[in-house]
Amino acid sequence: MSVLQNGNTVQNGATTLVDVQSSRDNRHIAIDKVGIKGIRHPIKISDKTGEVQSTVAELTMAVFLPQQFKGTHMSRFVEILEARHKNLDVPTFKELLPEMLSRLESKAGEIQMRFTYFVTKKAPVSGVESYMDYDVTFVGKSENGETDLQIKVVVPVTSLCPCSKEISAYGAHNQRSHITITARLSKIAKDENTLWIEDLIHIAEKSASSELYGLLKRPDEKFVTEHAYNNPKFVEDIVRDVAHKLNEDTRVAHYIVEAENFESIHNHSAYALIEKNKI
Repeated sequence: MSVLQNGNTVQNGATTLVDVQSSRDNRHIAIDKVGIKGIRHPIKISDKTGEVQSTVAELTMAVFLPQQFKGTHMSRFVEILEARHKNLDVPTFKELLPEMLSRLESKAGEIQMRFTYFVTKKAPVSGVESYMDYDVTFVGKSENGETDLQIKVVVPVTSLCPCSKEISAYGAHNQRSHITITARLSKIAKDENTLWIEDLIHIAEKSASSELYGLLKRPDEKFVTEHAYNNPKFVEDIVRDVAHKLNEDTRVAHYIVEAENFESIHNHSAYALIEKNKI
């Protein structure tokens, strides 16, 4: 025998809480994405060398909700994160997607995971080591058994203006710039040869007038300044150089390259973008 008390079903003295989310919705409108946003979670990221670094990620996790269901089970998103104790890299991040769809009983979903990633760099002359930090986002989408993975990396660099160098009697204006690469992984990268965060950072830094360092001694500063002066780049040059390298990389199926120069002699930025689907 069962009775209803205060919205809960009582069976033989035991209380079964009503699952409101799974109740039927009669408006017949599906929801494209529903889930949690802005949740911070500690993670461990494996780098290209096999070393592990601890950082904090901010995640968005969402699934498709069919029209017949009133809501999704929000707590299950957090449970998926709490159950993950092993190190994360591109292959293990991919495993989160089918697990999320299975737990939430959905045919499609998306996970975005943004975090700060550190790389140890040696200064070009003195060899002194320091950390450089990069803004990285993993984006995973899955629908009907097909998984799509993207890596987004924001790389700070130096750019020096070719026009300023050409027309000035001495000197040239330069500025710090951001190169943003959003790369969708090809089947090769997913199954065989992983595209690492460091690979995209390297491509961006080698396409700028000069890369940046966390710590420089005077001989390093001289080297970096002169290297940038001898390697002037318009914002257009930067995105084209990055695109050229990505065109030759079989691990990348689609990319968006952006460059923004925070101008030192203007109160605005110079900006350029290239997008290409290689498939």
